[in-house]
Amino acid sequence: MNEIAPGLWTLRYPLSVLGTGHGRTVTVIRLNSGKLIVHSMAPFTSADIAAIRSAGEPAWLLESMLLHDTYAAEGREAFPGIPFLGPPGFGKVVEFPVKDLIPAPQEWNEEIRVIRLAGAPKLEEHLILHRPSRTLILADLIFNFPASEGGWDRFFHRHIAGFHRYPGMSRIFKWCISDREAFRKSLEEVFASDFDRIIPGHGELIERNGKVLLERAMQDAGLW
Repeated sequence: MNEIAPGLWTLRYPLSVLGTGHGRTVTVIRLNSGKLIVHSMAPFTSADIAAIRSAGEPAWLLESMLLHDTYAAEGREAFPGIPFLGPPGFGKVVEFPVKDLIPAPQEWNEEIRVIRLAGAPKLEEHLILHRPSRTLILADLIFNFPASEGGWDRFFHRHIAGFHRYPGMSRIFKWCISDREAFRKSLEEVFASDFDRIIPGHGELIERNGKVLLERAMQDAGLW
């Protein structure tokens, strides 16, 4: 695990989408109680499970978007008996019991804030704000692949996914926004929050100026 702030770690996994290297970032949050939130599932190895458990007590698993079901079953199998949280309807997608992310567990109140992005019911992305480290944790709202990418990755991301620069919103995400006014109101709530670092679900960590770069990405998409 890569520690990026006190009580905050990431793990990276390979993930291919139509032959492109998307990757998957898992974020582990340790609350002051010592309990862990594991955000985004992956094909965890026994060594990964041991590393996560060494950081604290895994208490909640979560996926923050309807389309993030790829490794949900694997995550549940790796950490059996732990509550699994997700957006409304996620339980139907994965076909096992899932608790709604909102309202969030009371134990999170002082350290974690959950922000639902309205206006995109096919996605139902929920952003996770880790208050102590001023870090915003995402699923697919924006991607942040290396500007140096080449070959099929570059062609696909530029000409099919519609990225003109990073970080940026994919064309598919934009197509899924059916109520722009509701989505914009959600963004107002996001930008009123205190964060600087962003952990995208796919791509490189945005260590600083995250709010500025997220605003730029929303402007590029014509949503801000």
